[in-house]
Amino acid sequence: MSQNSSSLSQLALQKFKHDFWGVFSFWFIVLVGVISVFAYAFAPDNSQYANQMHLSIHSKKPGFKTQMLILPSSIENNQIFFDKLFFGKKNTETEIPISSYQLLDNKLFYKEYASDGLEGAEKELVLTNFNSKQIDALIQNKTFLFGTDKYGRDLLSRVLVGARISFFIGFVAVFISLVIGIFMGSIAGYFGGKVDAFIMWIINVTWSIPTLLLVIAITLALGKGFWQVFIAVGLTMWVEVARVVRGQIISVKEMQYVTAARALGFNDFRIITKHILPNIMAPVIVISAANFAAAILIESGLSFLGIGAQPPMASWGAMIKDHYNYIILGKPYLALIPGFCIMSLVMAFMLIGNALRDALDVKSS
Repeated sequence: MSQNSSSLSQLALQKFKHDFWGVFSFWFIVLVGVISVFAYAFAPDNSQYANQMHLSIHSKKPGFKTQMLILPSSIENNQIFFDKLFFGKKNTETEIPISSYQLLDNKLFYKEYASDGLEGAEKELVLTNFNSKQIDALIQNKTFLFGTDKYGRDLLSRVLVGARISFFIGFVAVFISLVIGIFMGSIAGYFGGKVDAFIMWIINVTWSIPTLLLVIAITLALGKGFWQVFIAVGLTMWVEVARVVRGQIISVKEMQYVTAARALGFNDFRIITKHILPNIMAPVIVISAANFAAAILIESGLSFLGIGAQPPMASWGAMIKDHYNYIILGKPYLALIPGFCIMSLVMAFMLIGNALRDALDVKSS
């Protein structure tokens, strides 16, 4: 039986490899996952939440370039390497966008950047105990590949850091939904009777409440925040998993291998976990991929409504909320870029779900 199961798994893997969009979506999701984990290593602005603001260069177009004066701080940054890598750098330096500068007798004369044809303020900075190399390091040329948002933050960095929330909410929400859904569906389908009726009543009540409304209610009960959204989304997605698991168990619990397991004296827990669940996981895997996409959309909707991830935390939904009015102000890319990111990630999960459904379909093998 194990050999047959192994051969079926190999057959499903071979079918999946021949699905171009499935394989493409898989590697795209892997890429987004790597970017999510190491977002601060890729982001040009590696400060915490990519929240370095420069109001003088707000809402600039993609490819905008400027000179940046970096003023060091006397405050020591004692962050360890891994803290910087995974949670961003605690920014102690001051960055000032400038349009020109001149160095004379240990004095740095610079003109602050001003947009719309205005003249920036001219200021001077006395430099002591600085050599020429250190002075050159104070001036950096910066390119904002995706432009800047309405607060003058690097949009590319915000998009990269924002991928972390959208990606990980899928994992956390799907994990919570699988734990609750498989447990409830297994009990309902295997034991039947009053247990099944009671669990189905809970499922139907939960199912009848609009998902977004239920998430909002749970979020308001738990409070606004990062983890609260994760838990709220997960607690609303278990119903679909439970219904699928229940239906699958009802269809297979009277099959010969289950009857044989009962005759050998195995307890119900072993029969469910060792014999039934491994044989019904194909539809659960497919629905989990769809739930990934649904979780991303729900989180984006919550952030757009202002009850998801809270500022200054970067979130694709919150970025759309901050800039949707720019669509009619001639700068639609501020909202379209995070919107495209949401669309592409959701589509990748839907495509990989379709590919897994075709690969795991025994009848088409």
